Amino acid sequence: MPRGDLFPEIGPLETGFLPLSGGHVMYWEQVGNPRGQPVLFLHGGPGAGAGTVHRRFFDPGHWRIIIFDQRGAGRSRPLGELRHNTTPDLVSDIEALRRHLGIERWLLFGGSWGSTLALAYAQSVPERVTGCVLRGVFLGRKAEVDWFLRGLAAVFPDAHAAFAGHLPPEERADLLGAYLRRLTSPDLLVQQAAAHAWSIYEGSCSTLLPSPETVACFARDRSAIGLARIEAHYFAHDLFLPPEGLLGHMGRIGHIPAEIVQGRYDMICPASSAFDLAAAWPSARLTIVPDAGHSALEPGIRRNLIAAVERFRVGR
Repeated sequence: MPRGDLFPEIGPLETGFLPLSGGHVMYWEQVGNPRGQPVLFLHGGPGAGAGTVHRRFFDPGHWRIIIFDQRGAGRSRPLGELRHNTTPDLVSDIEALRRHLGIERWLLFGGSWGSTLALAYAQSVPERVTGCVLRGVFLGRKAEVDWFLRGLAAVFPDAHAAFAGHLPPEERADLLGAYLRRLTSPDLLVQQAAAHAWSIYEGSCSTLLPSPETVACFARDRSAIGLARIEAHYFAHDLFLPPEGLLGHMGRIGHIPAEIVQGRYDMICPASSAFDLAAAWPSARLTIVPDAGHSALEPGIRRNLIAAVERFRVGR
C-alpha cells in the first residue's frame, strides 16, 4: 500500500560482527521478515554509518532488510581506520556479507556515497543485484569533490567560511590536504576538532531549509570522526574508483532496473550527476523532487524513496 511517511520504529531480528580483511570487523543487522525479499541498505559518507531510522524506509512485513556499517564507520571496528579501506575493499565486504547470510540476490538502496558504492558493487557482480534505489547521486568525479570543497561557498558562504576558517590562512589554498593532515594527526584533540568542523559543514549544507537536528547529528563525536576521516581519505584518493569512472562501466548494469530520486536543490550532490547517470542507464527512472535538498529525511525525498521501494515489490 502506498505510504507518505516512514514505517514505524522497529528493532533488529539479528545482529552480528563479521571479521574482514586487514583487521576490520563489520557490524551488521537483519530487520523485518526473515523470509522476505532481500534489500541491502548502503549508508552515505563514506564513513557516516547507518542509524535506526534507516530501517524505516522498508515495509518490515515484506522485506528482509540488511543494514551494515562500512569499514571504519558507525559500529564497525576500528572506528575511523583508514588502512585497508578502499572502494574495492567495501565491494568485497558486501560480497562477504551476502555469502555469510546466504542471500542469492538483493535490491540495493543507497544515497549519496551509498549510491556510489551501490553502483561500484552492481558493476562488479551484476548477477547479484535485482535492482537499485538511489538517492542524491554521487559519481565520485573530481568536479563533484571540488564542488563540495569550494563550490558550495556560492550557496552557503557562511558555512564554507566556518569550514575554511578552521584552518590558518596560509593553509586554505589546499583545504583537503590541510584537513587530512589534521584528521590523521596523532593528537586526538586536533583530530576531533577538525572532524567537527568538517562534519558540521556537511550537515549545514544537507537540507533545503536549516535543520539544527541534522547539524547536531553530524556533529556527534563518533559520527564526526568516522565521516570526516574516511571522507577526506577517499577524496584524496579519487574515491578509489577506476580512471574511467563509474559511467565508464554502465554497460554492465544497463539492464538492471533502477529508481533514482534526486532533490532539485541538493547542494551536496547537485542534480547534474543524477541526470548524467540516468542518461547512461536505459532501465532507470529519474524522479526530481522539486522542494528538497540532499537529506533522505526531507519529506519529499523520503516519500519518493518509499514509493520507489514499493514499486520493486509490486512490479514496475
